[in-house]
Order: sequence, then C-alpha cells, then structure tokens
Amino acid sequence: MTKTPDSDLSIRELQASVDAWIRDVGVRYFSEMTNLAVLMEEVGELARIFARSFGDQSFKNDEASYNLPDELADILFVIVCLANQTGVDLQAAIEANLAKKTRRDAERHRNNPKLKATDSKALDEPQSDALPTEPKQPQGN
Repeated sequence: MTKTPDSDLSIRELQASVDAWIRDVGVRYFSEMTNLAVLMEEVGELARIFARSFGDQSFKNDEASYNLPDELADILFVIVCLANQTGVDLQAAIEANLAKKTRRDAERHRNNPKLKATDSKALDEPQSDALPTEPKQPQGN
C-alpha cells in the first residue's frame, strides 16, 4: 500500500499503512498504555513549539530548529496506532463525529459573538464576558 508523495491517502489507507509499517519495521505495537504515554510526549513537544512560536516563551539556543509538520505527523501516527490497537475505524469515527458536531453546533458558532471579530487584533482583545483585565485585590479578613 505504498503511495506516492503526491497521492491522497484515505484515513482507512493511513490506518493500513501504519499497521503494515508496524509489522514490517516496528516489529509489533507498543502496549496501549505505552502508546498513550508516547502520545502525551508528542503532544508535549507540540506544546513546546506553540509556546515558543505563538506564546510568550522564546526558543533556547539549542532549540533553534523545529519541525511543526513532523510533530503533528508524530501525533497522528500514535493516534492511528491506538485506533488500530483498539479496533477503531477512524474513517467511520470521524464521519460520525462530524455529523454529531454538525447537528449539535449548527447555529451555536454562527451565533457566538466572540467568533464574529473580523481582524486578528480584535481576536486578541478580551471580550466583555472574559476575565477582568485587572486582577482583583485580595479581601482583608
């Protein structure tokens, strides 16, 4: 099930490709608990990139190089492993999940005033129902 780099890969094909890779190269799947821990590690690596790229932290000198697409692919790989191990058809699960979200949220997001901002600066400003901009002073006893 080898695809060329320019070809589209369905979710089911991705699951089959990961399964073939595990059996051919990886020998066997790690246990589900180990893969869950690996997933947390990979999400932590993604969080580090986001904290430094989009948050307030800066990269350390030895962190000058990072690869966001690779980190996202690492996370997807482990999720596919977990799905394969637990018998989850991700194609069917995603289709059902999108249908659920569409039914549940058909109007909710359109009616959310926080999502109606048109420029990025407005998105960064606190909304009226957000946390206060000045901290409250502690109350004396």
